[in-house]
Order: sequence, then structure tokens, then C-alpha cells
Amino acid sequence: MALKFQYNKTYLQQLNKGLKVRVNALPTLEAKESALRLEVKKAREAVVKIERQLEREYAAQNETHRLWRELPQGLVGVKEVAVDVKKIAGVKTPVLRDVSFAVARYSAFLLPSWVPAGIETLKQLSRLRIEAELAKKKVTVLEYARKKTTQKVNLYEKVQIPEYQEAIMKIKRFMEDEDNLSKSSQKILKAKIAALEAA
Repeated sequence: MALKFQYNKTYLQQLNKGLKVRVNALPTLEAKESALRLEVKKAREAVVKIERQLEREYAAQNETHRLWRELPQGLVGVKEVAVDVKKIAGVKTPVLRDVSFAVARYSAFLLPSWVPAGIETLKQLSRLRIEAELAKKKVTVLEYARKKTTQKVNLYEKVQIPEYQEAIMKIKRFMEDEDNLSKSSQKILKAKIAALEAA
């Protein structure tokens, strides 16, 4: 979309203000983009770290997978996931604060002795799974914000600032040409008047 303007001083002032705003905003946007790029990288590393930890935990439980069949279904469930919001470079991202679990009543005499430890293991695995999901969501949010910021930087840097500069230059040239024509016509008029007075 081409920039629309008129050849007068009012539009020249408006364009100068618009150009100044964009030129001043560009370094801030570039810094935000750089910060978001770094945060996306950190968030991705955090996801990989959590997923590796989760794999290690599953591998540790692999030998005892037959025992888990003895655990009654619905014994442990997630009651509440408390999520805080943390701003990173002006972008709101989710951060896990706490996970509450609901443990159904059970008889310690009727179930195997390893059940309390199994419940704690289930809680730990569930918490890690929730952390992994929130970390992935954080990556998605940051990546989207970084993409939008990059688009805005490119829009300012490659489209709007050059358009504003070109429009300002055109208006200045037009106004200079108009001024030169006015001066030339005044000189011609003076010369004619002087010739008529002399005659």
C-alpha cells in the first residue's frame, strides 16, 4: 500500500512526525526482537531438558511397569494447576506455580506396601508432564511474539521509513520547484514592468 500524501507544508510536517516516530521506535523493536529470539532459544532448551528428565523418570519406572496394574484406577488425579504469568520483553508467558493433587482414600492393609511411594511417583510424573506442556506453550507464545516483532521491524525498516523519506523528498522538491517558478515569474514580471516604464 503506497503512502498517500499531498504536496503542502501540513503533509510535510505530518510525514516528518511519522518518520521520526518510526525511526525512534525501530531500535526498541530491534532490541525486543533480539531479546525474544534469546528467550525462545532458552524456552526451547527448557522443553528439551524437561522432556529428557521425563524420559529418565519413565525409564526408571520401566522395570516396575507390571506393578502399576495393581494400583486402583482413579487413585490419584490432578485437582488444580496454579499458573502465574511472567512478562518477558513485554510478552505474557505462563509459569507453573503449583500443582494440587487429589488422592482417593485407600486401605493401606488391602493394597501393596509400595502404594504410597507409587502415589508420589505418579505425582512427580504428572507434574513433569504439566511442566512440559506449559514450557511448550511458552515457546509457542514467545515464537509468535518474536515473529510479529520481526514483521514490524521489517515493515518499518524496509517499507515505511523508505516510503516516508521518499514522500518527504518529493514534497520538498515540489515546494522548491514551486518557489523557483514563483521567483522566476516575479523576475519576468519586474523585467516587463521595468521595460514598460522605460518605454
